[in-house]
Amino acid sequence: MTVLTVATKPYDDQKPGTSGLRKKVPVFQQPNYAENFIQSVFDSLENFEGKTLVLGGDGRYYNREVIQKVLKIAAANGFGRVMVGQGGILSTPAASHLIRKYKAFGGIVLSASHNPGGPKEDFGIKYNIGNGGPAPEKITEAIFARSKVIDRYLILDAGDIDIDEIGEKKLGDMTVEVVDPVADYAEMMENLFDFDAIRALLKSGFTLRFDAMHAVTGPYAKEIFERRLGAPEGSVVNFVPLPDFGGHHPDPNLVYAKDLYDLMMSDKAPDFGAASDGDGDRNLIIGRGIFVTPSDSLAMLAANAHLAPGYKAGLKGIARSMPTSGAADRVAEKLGIGIYETPTGWKFFGNLLDADMATICGEESAGTGSNHVREKDGLWAVLLWLNILAGRRESVKEIAAKHWQTYGRNYYSRHDYEEVDAAAANKLMTDLRDKLVTLPGTSFGDLTVVKADDFAYHDPVDHSVSEHQGIRILFEGGSRVVFRLSGTGTSGATIRIYIERFEPDAARHDLDTQEALADLIKAAHKIAPIREYTGRDKPSVIT
Repeated sequence: MTVLTVATKPYDDQKPGTSGLRKKVPVFQQPNYAENFIQSVFDSLENFEGKTLVLGGDGRYYNREVIQKVLKIAAANGFGRVMVGQGGILSTPAASHLIRKYKAFGGIVLSASHNPGGPKEDFGIKYNIGNGGPAPEKITEAIFARSKVIDRYLILDAGDIDIDEIGEKKLGDMTVEVVDPVADYAEMMENLFDFDAIRALLKSGFTLRFDAMHAVTGPYAKEIFERRLGAPEGSVVNFVPLPDFGGHHPDPNLVYAKDLYDLMMSDKAPDFGAASDGDGDRNLIIGRGIFVTPSDSLAMLAANAHLAPGYKAGLKGIARSMPTSGAADRVAEKLGIGIYETPTGWKFFGNLLDADMATICGEESAGTGSNHVREKDGLWAVLLWLNILAGRRESVKEIAAKHWQTYGRNYYSRHDYEEVDAAAANKLMTDLRDKLVTLPGTSFGDLTVVKADDFAYHDPVDHSVSEHQGIRILFEGGSRVVFRLSGTGTSGATIRIYIERFEPDAARHDLDTQEALADLIKAAHKIAPIREYTGRDKPSVIT
């Protein structure tokens, strides 16, 4: 087979974000667009000749086509082996596990995570390094720099490889190994959690509903929950991965998983409800009659992790993204372990995990995980919750109430303004930064600002500095409002407002969240008048 050198011209919009390069499918379908980016990734790496690459995706539209492109370009560039998930399927945490278990050089994950899929919807390409985690900024910056000047890519002149039959095949001098995408991951989960205790819980009449949202976790959830743990058939719904996710938005929140939420709030609710997203790295946790916010879930998982065999030795530390509530901070304080506040983006947890400074990490955007991989992991979070429920034999609502009695409650909400004009969003943030110095001492009703800053992170491991990671407005009494622009969308900009109030009084732990935060929400809009900048009267999504 011949290696072709194909002349190309650069595109100017291939800057990877916190989770790789995400664009609409028609953008990726432009001549040489995907090829340019894949080659730019390989051109930014060194010493991978003869090494192993892990490859897979969440099954969204265009996944299979790009799998073939990656295989042929990898073969042309000198990789010795590519491990690819059967059918092109591989959840993001499972890909991270394969990289780590088989000591691969790195991996390419084809996903746009929780974003919609389909011919006109979203697609993404992300590179993960040898520790299993997302590429750090120095690599993503090198990829972007290369993409701006790329003038050729290498590709093997070959037909497509059958990726549906498990086994090894040759592509030029490179071996393509098609693997069961679930087996290694499921085995790891059995080693981390007490499957016997969870089986006993399910046999006792405990019921669950897991919504795979027609995304990548369907096969994983079917195998683990129903086959290995013995949950009744039908406990896992929407389990067949579809290129367009069944026409739905595979984001496990109260808007896009409303059917599950409505069920869990009804008199027909099972004991436990959960969901995961497009690529399997996010989670939604709902008990009968109670939604557990991702911030609270992180804190509750950390406080109870010792009930799972994989965490009996205790936690080295807890890490959370800056916008995530401070609920985990008080757990860390009680446990006498470190707490680390990082920018948004799972890659920032990698150094802490590799240095054994943190064991459990979480983000308010429904991502939770531990040192078992270097990605957030939706099914891991669900299984840890089941292990805790099996150990405590209390309901989710009872566990939450006792946690708040012990640590206090952080009322917390996120208001998203999606697909707003990017120029307007950037002006809002620039103007807000300009007035930060004038805000301390300013009052908004009964709220007085004590501090206002633009969060900068100083990595305690490699001492790198990441600036402009979100604007924080802190009020007397511990309440706060955070403003930042999201990097996960593909159209316009998304303005996120995070609102948080700490309530130590157990008698006030049953308030409606939006009512409990009403004065903070009002203050947020006075500080940053979104309507004046964007014309938006209300958020697109409230979680």
